[in-house]
Amino acid sequence: MHVQQKKWAIALGALMIVGGLTGCGVQEGTQSHDSTSHANHGGQQHVAGDVRELTAGVTVLPSFVKGLDPKVGQIYQIAAANADVLKSMPCYCGCGESVGHKSNLDCFIHEMKPNGQVVWDSHGTKCGTCLDIAAESAMLKQEGKSLKEIRQIIDSKYKDGYAAPTPTPMPS
Repeated sequence: MHVQQKKWAIALGALMIVGGLTGCGVQEGTQSHDSTSHANHGGQQHVAGDVRELTAGVTVLPSFVKGLDPKVGQIYQIAAANADVLKSMPCYCGCGESVGHKSNLDCFIHEMKPNGQVVWDSHGTKCGTCLDIAAESAMLKQEGKSLKEIRQIIDSKYKDGYAAPTPTPMPS
């Protein structure tokens, strides 16, 4: 097995472990968060219960992944390395409605600045659906699937039994 294939096998193993996490959408009977509400605490910005943290770049993970299962950090790294893929994939956890996300990438990265700095989002740390979609999308890209093929696979798999997808445009 090639080194790259081993990395993807590890990522798939992570899916098995983090798959036990529940979806992160707003559950029936609970109040939705206003995506514009935020506060700044100790260098971290809190937005609707999620934390945003600035780091020097994609190779420097945010402090909020420390102390979690290392596989969560691995999926954050996979998300950063595959930002071009995840920005074309919807998330089906309910985050489009609850926190205003536009794609699966938003569950991990709020902004990639022109100077290379990254504003990470903690949403994905507590959501198995977000983690699964990110790892699965990256794996499918590694297998040579086009963005449109990946999107069709994700949409098909998550269309039933999950929350409404984020309003992510279909890739061309």
